[in-house]
Amino acid sequence: MSRDLSIYVHIPFCVKKCLYCDFLSAPASVAIQEQYLHALCREITAKATAFSEYQVRTIFFGGGTPTAVPAESLCSVLETIYRNFRVDPDAEISLECNPGTASPEALRLYRKAGFNRLSVGLQSADDGLLKTLGRIHTYEQFLETYRWAREAGFENINIDLMSALPGQTLAQYEDTLSKVLALRPEHISAYSLIVEEGTPFYEMNLDLPDEDLDRLMYQRTGETLREHGYERYEISNYALPGRECRHNLVYWERGAYLGLGLGASSFYEHTRYRNQSDLTKYLTERNKADYEKRTENCEQSNCEEPLKGSFEERQALTPREEMEEFYFLGLRCMRGVSQSAFRAQFGEDAEGQFREAIESSIADGLMERSADGNRLFLTPRGIDVSNMVFVRFLE
Repeated sequence: MSRDLSIYVHIPFCVKKCLYCDFLSAPASVAIQEQYLHALCREITAKATAFSEYQVRTIFFGGGTPTAVPAESLCSVLETIYRNFRVDPDAEISLECNPGTASPEALRLYRKAGFNRLSVGLQSADDGLLKTLGRIHTYEQFLETYRWAREAGFENINIDLMSALPGQTLAQYEDTLSKVLALRPEHISAYSLIVEEGTPFYEMNLDLPDEDLDRLMYQRTGETLREHGYERYEISNYALPGRECRHNLVYWERGAYLGLGLGASSFYEHTRYRNQSDLTKYLTERNKADYEKRTENCEQSNCEEPLKGSFEERQALTPREEMEEFYFLGLRCMRGVSQSAFRAQFGEDAEGQFREAIESSIADGLMERSADGNRLFLTPRGIDVSNMVFVRFLE
């Protein structure tokens, strides 16, 4: 019997680093990009041998900006996955795209290659705010990219939005929401800006909205999207019925996933892994002759040899750590967590393991039970302070 697997492919390149970005990404020459993509394909080929019993249900190309590399090369990476893994005919295959990095021809190539879901980074419909963020595009370029994507045949599109931006007013944010809703994308991801250490923003004296305005923008997002038929299914994600991102649900429900590429994370068989995060070392490792020899000498059935030494970090989770993850990841979803599923997975009663966290969160109005008592989920107030609730489930 086959097991389900999701694949994440990291493309760590972009045209220019945004001022708020703390992701593992940077501009690079075409030569480095091509060298990386060849190394990535070697990694795909080698690691596939250990996953012969898995059926791939979702694939997600993220970054960086995947569409900043040549379209033909990106499609070759997807083709390599198809050639080496068992990919479900109905697999959700997502591609992150920034306006200004995709042409009509490229979008047609992506769709023909098998990509069927596009995630477009807009962030704001205000050109002044886009410039403040260090984005490379204008709102008009976004509209152009969105139109090209529809013409290329993409019927499942996500738009990324950000609120609480430097100098942003409520009226500006509501204008962005209105313009995006007029396009009727299938999915909207909406995040508040977090100024991370190590980013250019962290060193700047920013005119950020105060906490009350930040919270008002956050609340207005949920209210406005709900009025237009979008269901909030995760803390920061909204979708038309049936258009939830299947790939991201795998993360929150602790399904098995394999991360490919620089710094990519994986989770399967009760263990979390992280790939080499130094680009020079990654390229060196993937070009080693003995790496390919291990693959050539490996039998095609469930061979672990190509995985040995290929991860920078490896963490085997204890049963307690897995129980904690079950809660603080599962509670991100609006449907919450199932107590019967907890018992089936761990052979333990959740009330016995986390009684204090559950009872205190319910007493504080941050969590509530379903009518049948089986599910626990965050209340609207709990969503607002979700991190505080999650900490209660950590020892």
